[in-house]
Amino acid sequence: MKKITPDPPEAPISSDPHDPIQLSEASQRIISKRLRNPSRADPICHVFTIRPNVDTETLLCHACETLASLNVLTTGLIRELEGSQRSLALSIQQLAVAGELLVNRALDNVEPPDGV
Repeated sequence: MKKITPDPPEAPISSDPHDPIQLSEASQRIISKRLRNPSRADPICHVFTIRPNVDTETLLCHACETLASLNVLTTGLIRELEGSQRSLALSIQQLAVAGELLVNRALDNVEPPDGV
């Protein structure tokens, strides 16, 4: 008996640029290439830089504001999503809030509030 249809490929081929498997494979290639040649400068490290003489309190303040902004962004996104996508956004928001709480506590340790 002749087979009319060919066998499907074992793994589906995805052309989605945001496919986590493709992104993971690409990042693994980049990381392993960097590890094989540590003398080669990482091109990404120069995109964002933080001055070396910035004090800890300033860094923590900016981290706190960044996490607070992430919280606001995810809150807006959550209103527009449903189902599992909403649950994912809620978990991202909870991580942002937890990070913000940790940074706020670190700020309190760096400079305790008045009266403590």
